[in-house]
Amino acid sequence: MPRRRPAGRNPDDLDPESTPEAGDEHLDIHDAPDPATATPEQARKYNNRSVERVVSMLNVLQESTEPMSLVEIHRSIRMAKATAFRYLWTLEKHRYVERDAGGRYRLGLGFVGMQSRDLEVLQDRARPWLERLRDETGETTNLGVLDGNLVRYVEVAESPRTVRMVSVRGSRDPLYCTALGKAIAAQLPAGQVAELLEQVDLKPRTGHTITSAEAFDAELDTVRRQGYAVDDGENEEDGRCVAVAILGTRLPAALSVSAPSVRFTMDEVPVVAARLAEVAAHLAGEPGGHRTDQAGG
Repeated sequence: MPRRRPAGRNPDDLDPESTPEAGDEHLDIHDAPDPATATPEQARKYNNRSVERVVSMLNVLQESTEPMSLVEIHRSIRMAKATAFRYLWTLEKHRYVERDAGGRYRLGLGFVGMQSRDLEVLQDRARPWLERLRDETGETTNLGVLDGNLVRYVEVAESPRTVRMVSVRGSRDPLYCTALGKAIAAQLPAGQVAELLEQVDLKPRTGHTITSAEAFDAELDTVRRQGYAVDDGENEEDGRCVAVAILGTRLPAALSVSAPSVRFTMDEVPVVAARLAEVAAHLAGEPGGHRTDQAGG
């Protein structure tokens, strides 16, 4: 006869390994096999099914270039819709996923790897500066942070002009074809950059997009040398963007100005970059500013 389950308990909440009967006192982590080389029999002993299902869900969201609906997620990982929603709700609570106005899910800022409070403080400090830069240049200004292997726009001050470059707050773009992404990547260890590039397909967005790791590494050398990064029609055919990393914070972040290339000439890029460097220095707590010819500006 089946045993009655206590009212209000969800089977996914029951973790027998958390009870004293699980034999925690006899656990020796050094006896556990390497997860990368474990046999199926060994994996069955140590693998946690609930965690495995959450990881599968996050992998699906990571691989998707667009936000996904609950139906798309539960079908992709063959999980009951109600269970998938509970997992997503919990992940959203901890900011590992976020839901847009249309009810679709994408990875959240929990994967920035920093405390959310740091990001909130940076957003609050950056917002008036972005608006000031927008008013000075007449163009769209952005604050972006590293989010997995992408750059996420966390603050945007949109240009008032009819023809303008538009970034949507919360949207993501690749590192390899954006000025924000290049500026951030130039500050990362080479090994981390290599790992990030291994996770993405360097497919061309335009005829000017960098499509090889070698070319991207060379581009980062240029960014470090001149102190700013440029997207010259690499993400959008007729767009141009310049970005400067924000140093001295615990967040991998950068500021940028983007505009139609017909209105934002390459001759103007160093001037705008210098202004971005001044703002980045203020945000990093260096009121004196720093020169744009310094590495990593």
